Amino acid sequence: MQTAAMKTDMPAGQEDYGILGESVEMKKIVEVIEQVGPTDITVLISGESGVGKEVVAKALHAASHRNKSPLVTVNSGAIPEGIIESELFGHEKGSFTGASEQRKGYFELADGGTIFLDEIGELPLSAQVKFLRILENGEFQRVGSSVPRKVNVRVIAATNKDLEHEVRNNQFRADLFYRLRSVNIHIPPLRKRPEDIEVLFRHFVEVFTAKNRARFGGISDDAMQLLRSYHWPGNVRELRNVVESMLVIEGDKRLESSDVKKYLKDYREVGEDRNLPVHLGRSVEQAERELILRALLDIKGNILDLKNLLAEQVASRNNSHLDPMAVQSAQENAGPSLQEMEKRTIAETLQRFKGNRRVAARTLHISERTLYRKIKEYGLG
Repeated sequence: MQTAAMKTDMPAGQEDYGILGESVEMKKIVEVIEQVGPTDITVLISGESGVGKEVVAKALHAASHRNKSPLVTVNSGAIPEGIIESELFGHEKGSFTGASEQRKGYFELADGGTIFLDEIGELPLSAQVKFLRILENGEFQRVGSSVPRKVNVRVIAATNKDLEHEVRNNQFRADLFYRLRSVNIHIPPLRKRPEDIEVLFRHFVEVFTAKNRARFGGISDDAMQLLRSYHWPGNVRELRNVVESMLVIEGDKRLESSDVKKYLKDYREVGEDRNLPVHLGRSVEQAERELILRALLDIKGNILDLKNLLAEQVASRNNSHLDPMAVQSAQENAGPSLQEMEKRTIAETLQRFKGNRRVAARTLHISERTLYRKIKEYGLG
């Protein structure tokens, strides 16, 4: 994601912060930025690689009272462990071999502003202790110095790791983790918010064509649908690279689905997770169908149990015995069929979310493709 914003159909806050998207998730993130940005509270941004964590960090800085001061971005994973303390906290002349002069660290450079520590999960345990001290009271010491120094910085951190898992494995300090997650902004992967894909696509086209004086010949509906259904393992960063590659190689021709598919590595639609424990010979759709049918069977079983219990209570109260054939007939005809229950469940879920098929599919734990097929099968469209 880029910091420039499209002006078309975009809420004012999203325009100001450069966060593109029409999904509920991204709009909620903008709301959190508006609430948290003006404070000095520490924020932890989590999400897969390429989802746009740095964009959210920049938005938080832009929404703060520190926006006239520097935003210093540090990639913690790119700094060798042997020099990371020197990079973060600075060093004194002669403190180690090669330290020919005094040097300020990133925290001092960010004094009065914001420091964004990306890939915080890669920070060595030795540096985590000093980092925690800065979070607690703004105090640190340069490498080779015993003199405490103070800085006034707002800390934003980001990770694509599960830090709770890292804490359990003693790879990340628990006290630092709890201190960092005062506010946690989680950015969903692009495959979970396909409604953002077209907005991002057209933005990247606009930026690239303006910068390179290129022309865009348009894109067909089928090709755009192909982009929406792709699983985007590299998230927004991958989408941007695909857009730029297509514009360079395909020129100003109108993009069709056959053109787009050439740039999507290991193409499969969202929901086709090849790591699912599916038996050989069964499709993912069959597995999902069995999952929803099992849930419906449980519901129907509960209904039968309630009806039988009620019948027993009525019989006991009337001091009479039910005809066994009548009981069997009632049990066989109790409740709607599985197909009717499935249709009703899907219809009610769609109504609940005002026709939003993506959210409905997620709630039903099935893929959007399966939901589309069911809607057609039951005439719910």
